[in-house]
Amino acid sequence: MTREEYEQFAPEAEKGFAWAATFLTGEMIFEARDVPYRSQLVPLAAIHAALGPSGEVIGKVEKIRRWYWCGVLGELYGGAIETRFANDLQQVADWCNGADSEPLTIYESSFDPGRLLTLRTRNSAAYKGVYALLMRGGSRDWMYDQDITIASHHSLAVDIHHIFPKKWCEDRKIDGLRRESIVNKTAISASTNRKILARAPSKYLSLLMRDGETTAHELEARMRQHHVDFDALRADDFDAFFEARRLSLLKLISTAMGKDVANVFPLTVPEDYDLEDEEPTDSDVGESLPA
Repeated sequence: MTREEYEQFAPEAEKGFAWAATFLTGEMIFEARDVPYRSQLVPLAAIHAALGPSGEVIGKVEKIRRWYWCGVLGELYGGAIETRFANDLQQVADWCNGADSEPLTIYESSFDPGRLLTLRTRNSAAYKGVYALLMRGGSRDWMYDQDITIASHHSLAVDIHHIFPKKWCEDRKIDGLRRESIVNKTAISASTNRKILARAPSKYLSLLMRDGETTAHELEARMRQHHVDFDALRADDFDAFFEARRLSLLKLISTAMGKDVANVFPLTVPEDYDLEDEEPTDSDVGESLPA
């Protein structure tokens, strides 16, 4: 690149990255550690630079959003990506400007239902993607009357935590795949998580209602925003909870990608998948109950 070319395109590239940051905030991605693919920010910014101000109208942003989530949930930005960069810049810009053909990233993307079992930590882009999608749906905390936004995310120390506590599951021999899966986790405040600790759901629900000064009806409405089956939780029925939420998350993923995700059952994981390779590092705040 010549100096003249750099001087010509640098301002638009800078605007593109600034817009990309705004876009991520709108998708409920607030921290660097929660960005699914940093590499995908390059074509995201470049697409905006290529489209100019028209790239911020509703219709074009909806197309960009669909392309973005297909890249994240299809896990297409984890390998050799230089060719994908070039293709996405051209194809997404053309698609936004009226071309009939969808970009290859959308066409090639798919989500294996069994992948939900192996989304366990922030080492996975799709794990971080589902975490953001859960918040993007308008979810509210289970004890404080606040929507999860960029402000409350920091002030309430929101993070992803177990719904059925890890120790509770271990004590009842719940298999590690389901226990640590994204299906058994959601975004709640640190204070709310301290009410949960290692308690059975039926026990911590009472605490949340008492300390949140609310009703079962209101708490159920909030949990529904997190795609949680309140009746299964209240009954301490992990199997019913897991199956209901698994299906709900598949619908959430399908909507984000704009394509059907098959409900394959029984779920399978790759034969070479080693549970110990991805031992979760994002632990809950306090696993033990007070003496």
